[in-house]
Amino acid sequence: MKSMFAEPLMARRRTAVLRASLAPILACALALPAAAQEAVGPPADQATQAPAAPGTSIDTNAEQAPGASSDIVVTGSRIQSSGFTAPTPTTVIGAEQIQANAQPNIFNTIAQLPSLQGSTGVTTGTNSTSSGTQGLSSFSLRGLGTIRTLTLLDGQRVVGANVTGVPDISQFPQLLIDRVDVVTGGASASYGSDAVGGVVNFITNKRFTGLKGNVQGGISTYGDDESVLVQLAAGKSFANDRLHLIVSGEYAHEEGIGPGGFGEDAPAGRDWYTTATIVNRGITNDGRPQFNYREHAQAYQYTLYGLINNGPLQGTAFNRDGQPFAFQYGSNGVPTRNNTGNVAGCYVGFCIGGDLSGNVGIGTTLKSGLDRYNGYGRVGFDIDADNEIYATVNISQVDSNNQPNPGAAQSSLTMRCDNPFLPASVSALCPASGTFGYGVSNAILPNIKVEPSRKQYRFVAGANGKVEALGQDWRYDAYYEHGENITDITVSNMLIPRRYLRAIDATRDASGAIVCRDPVARAGGCRPINIFGGTPLSPEALAYLQPANGPFQHTRQTQDVASANISGNAFSTWAGPISVALGAEWRHEFYRVTADPYGNGILTGATAYNADYPADPIFDNGGGNWYAGNYRAGRGAYSVLESYLELNVPVLNDPDGAGTANVNLAGRATNYSTSGTVYTWKVGGTWDTPLDGFRLRAVTSRDVRAPNLSELFAAPISVNVPNFTNPFNNSAVAISQNTIGNANLVPETARNTELGAVLSRPEWLPGLSLSFDYYHIKIKDVISALGAQQLVNYCQQGVTQLCGAFFLDGPGGTGNFVNVQPFNLASIKTEGFDIEASYQMKQPLGLPGSFTVRGLATHVINFVTDLGLPNTVPIDSAGVNTGATPSWKWLATQTYAQDEFSLFLQQRWFSDGVFGSQYVVCDTNCPVSTANAPTIDFNKMDGAFYFDIGGTYNFSTGLSAYFKVDNLFNRDPTPSPQTNTGVDINPQLYDIIGRVFRAGVRFKF
Repeated sequence: MKSMFAEPLMARRRTAVLRASLAPILACALALPAAAQEAVGPPADQATQAPAAPGTSIDTNAEQAPGASSDIVVTGSRIQSSGFTAPTPTTVIGAEQIQANAQPNIFNTIAQLPSLQGSTGVTTGTNSTSSGTQGLSSFSLRGLGTIRTLTLLDGQRVVGANVTGVPDISQFPQLLIDRVDVVTGGASASYGSDAVGGVVNFITNKRFTGLKGNVQGGISTYGDDESVLVQLAAGKSFANDRLHLIVSGEYAHEEGIGPGGFGEDAPAGRDWYTTATIVNRGITNDGRPQFNYREHAQAYQYTLYGLINNGPLQGTAFNRDGQPFAFQYGSNGVPTRNNTGNVAGCYVGFCIGGDLSGNVGIGTTLKSGLDRYNGYGRVGFDIDADNEIYATVNISQVDSNNQPNPGAAQSSLTMRCDNPFLPASVSALCPASGTFGYGVSNAILPNIKVEPSRKQYRFVAGANGKVEALGQDWRYDAYYEHGENITDITVSNMLIPRRYLRAIDATRDASGAIVCRDPVARAGGCRPINIFGGTPLSPEALAYLQPANGPFQHTRQTQDVASANISGNAFSTWAGPISVALGAEWRHEFYRVTADPYGNGILTGATAYNADYPADPIFDNGGGNWYAGNYRAGRGAYSVLESYLELNVPVLNDPDGAGTANVNLAGRATNYSTSGTVYTWKVGGTWDTPLDGFRLRAVTSRDVRAPNLSELFAAPISVNVPNFTNPFNNSAVAISQNTIGNANLVPETARNTELGAVLSRPEWLPGLSLSFDYYHIKIKDVISALGAQQLVNYCQQGVTQLCGAFFLDGPGGTGNFVNVQPFNLASIKTEGFDIEASYQMKQPLGLPGSFTVRGLATHVINFVTDLGLPNTVPIDSAGVNTGATPSWKWLATQTYAQDEFSLFLQQRWFSDGVFGSQYVVCDTNCPVSTANAPTIDFNKMDGAFYFDIGGTYNFSTGLSAYFKVDNLFNRDPTPSPQTNTGVDINPQLYDIIGRVFRAGVRFKF
């Protein structure tokens, strides 16, 4: 099936090799003191004696590359100059800290930093079929989203693993990572588009020699999520130490955590799932809250094996054997038995308690399964002592799998009373209309399985070093990168609703046999099915409903980058040398998507009907024939041409008096082929005050994020939503939700300001480092799309310009749709501060070795999103624990290390929060509930504290064994209520796995 979409592998390789050219090393010094990076941490000579705390950089390679000197490459700046200190705060995670965390994926370690909020990984997006982000590991700084965080590998861009442009950290060569720099501030003037929230830069060891490896296994306390990690790297020098070759390979398997079942049956004995739901009373002005927080919510439109949900027979349910019984509504609800399908004594769409067996929320995968394969190679040749040419290749594959909600729930079916599968006792009581409303969870259907596979081919070639010109040494790097990412998403056990509706509409033919009523469907292979109970389907009936070849999408995404950078000291003044960095970059991004004809529609060529997807006259040739996973064909491309200039100007040089100070300036002009030219800039400075070790820093910048390929040229995706709330009559309807692109988008612009103070290893306490940094970010022209429910709700409330984007009045749900499209309509403003502190003590209490304590904290003061629509008010999501920005979040570590062993303790915590800041909490005498200030009876979510412990025993210099236990006290997640019976947890904040044990062996020769 895949061969008709995928390009031949050899053709892709030939293209990549022909296009490959030059590439840089932005990190001239692989090891640097934390203070020089503006991260707080112990001195380098102390840090090498103990496992590193977060922010500590470890010198794992004393040998420097050609051209390297004492100059430091600061990720927050392009300036390379001795003694230069960038004004932008940067946290550094060293190799020792990465090892101490003992994660199967380095992404998990970095994502724990308090400044990273809203990152996506294997526990997010698991209820999705069509998003394409399942199993995709990408970072989000400041809660601004993965698309506003620029992730680099050795200072270079990486081809996106999704059409949003974000790379997948799972595809990086993780064993060779020396450190990770996290720049918590705008860096567009230095690095270009997307660096609004900041930059995460992975620095590899480019001079590794020898052989090293790591073998690790893990399992959760519930006996699931088994993991295996195998890593190996080798490096050797040839030709009198001028030719350097490094290769690495790794395999990682994470079994994931499968789904529970129906009702509240969480997987593997977990007992925390309670179907927490925010239910709507539908009354806004009676002095009581409109919304109530309730656990054990029951969706009363459908049940596990079927429920008549309106008319005279409402409340008649069916058991597994197909026998009717009176359904047990929660809340002592009584069905109204009219056409509305309401239940007296219950909420809109929900009762509380009763028979919960039909709920489908916990039937979603909790953690995607993941397999990743990574191969990496680097060859470098020293032309002389100062200059190197090199090439790298990175080929990787990441396979994941997940299950969205089980079955394929239907809540608004219309059944005929003459259906031969209907028990006679029920058909005898049928209404005069001869039909009745029906809902069923479809537990008789196999569950959907989604399997994305991402393959990356990345080739870089370049040169770096230094040359003398105008009496000064000038550093340079130049590179060309070609990257390709091939993503195939295969979905199995997917229902075709048009066939389902014909299969459930059964009748008897002239011979008395039960057949599908529609003769066209019968001719196409329709087999009647019985949905009154749990009768298993025949293989023929199942093949008709869920074809073996399900939804399929093939995406080819390419990135080509040519970049050249120069830096050095232009001339000197009385205060010191003026340093300059300048460069230019060209980048081209392209993607093309092909999809199966059932979802995409009938076009020509590869998307036409074929042997894998035969024609069926009952299909809609416009596509959208699947229950979910209606992928669409599309393509798009844009080019970027930009140049920048950065200056460091010393303005004060009086170490024994007023101190030293510098001003850092940068500007960049960027031309996008889709939206024209934009300008970004940065102005900052640092002052080393006369106070011992005390530095002040400040920076303000204009940053930019251009619309990505998905936002501009998104291949339309249709998702069937069976239980969508129609606010015009408070009814539940079935819709097709269509996601489309917008080629008229313009770049977002941001203003980012940071003010900070650093106390770095004062003479009176040389083991101490502290920092405090305030930040304020405002983004205009934010590219955003309202959710389908938001869009319809705002129309109902008077925002008429949105009313043309949907239709909800089709009979039986036929033709209902909501179009979701991005616009430059919103703004985001956030402010807060970061605190970092560390202290290292040698020979604590007279014991050998060292003891290191470190803490990092982020406080989000506000995070305000303004949709920019009439009759809407800004929403502050700071402290909203259903999202990604808790009010407080911190990470603390304590490490004791000596020659034979080390012990590592870690604490992760975030503060209590609320469901939403828009709610007005009240029990009685409530004000009138409105869309901007809805009333609710409860609005609190507990925070969480997690305690991790690990340790290492060194058998010899090159051989050690280690262990790690995450979430030692097995802290359960706090319910994160939905407005439906979905998975009521928030994996962006809460640990949903539970206690996890890991152990392994490392070696290095």
